[in-house]
Amino acid sequence: MLRFMPVGDSMTIGSTGEHTWRYRLWQHLCRSYGGPFTLVGPRETLYDKLAEAPVSYAYAEPDFPRAHLAGWGEGWQHMAPLIGDAVRSCRADVLLVSLGLIDLGFYTNAEQTAENVRAFTAEARAANRRVGMVWLPVTPNVRAQSDAAFAGEVTRFNELLAKTAADLDEPGSPVLLASPSPSYDVATDTYDGTHPNASGEHKIAAAFAGAMYQGWGLAGPYEK
Repeated sequence: MLRFMPVGDSMTIGSTGEHTWRYRLWQHLCRSYGGPFTLVGPRETLYDKLAEAPVSYAYAEPDFPRAHLAGWGEGWQHMAPLIGDAVRSCRADVLLVSLGLIDLGFYTNAEQTAENVRAFTAEARAANRRVGMVWLPVTPNVRAQSDAAFAGEVTRFNELLAKTAADLDEPGSPVLLASPSPSYDVATDTYDGTHPNASGEHKIAAAFAGAMYQGWGLAGPYEK
């Protein structure tokens, strides 16, 4: 069985009442992947905005493997110390990683964030020497439209992420860089300028699916 672990921030954990891109990707794999698979991770909940804590199980569609390693307000620097134990305990084969916006917005610059990507990778491989990874570049949110310095850090980090993916890619532990949808628009694909609505969820899922199909021949092209 192929075991995928979604790793991410608020856009991956989602909040009460949402489907999440994790669900959209699971649907896609059910349709197009011929072998057994599941989603794994040490967490299952959504973020409850009223409680201000990840305590909700109220998915719009709860009947899917809801496991993940994602957290509201968490980034590469938060996940690097956790990923080894998560990979080991959940026996993850492929990490689907969407991180960086929080890091760049509040904690680290582009270069520091890229170093945390390397630390994350080292910890994941220490737990499973053959783990595969798909990294999604940071999609600028509404803040980037008015904060030129932040927008510059996002651009710089995405350049560094591509270089890091090329540097760390190995035949036995491959790293793919996903290509975000060129049509992704914070005005129409998010509900608040950052977090994806249904359209945005599909586009994030499609980016991961497309990378795995093009890079590894896994499953098929993404269709809603």
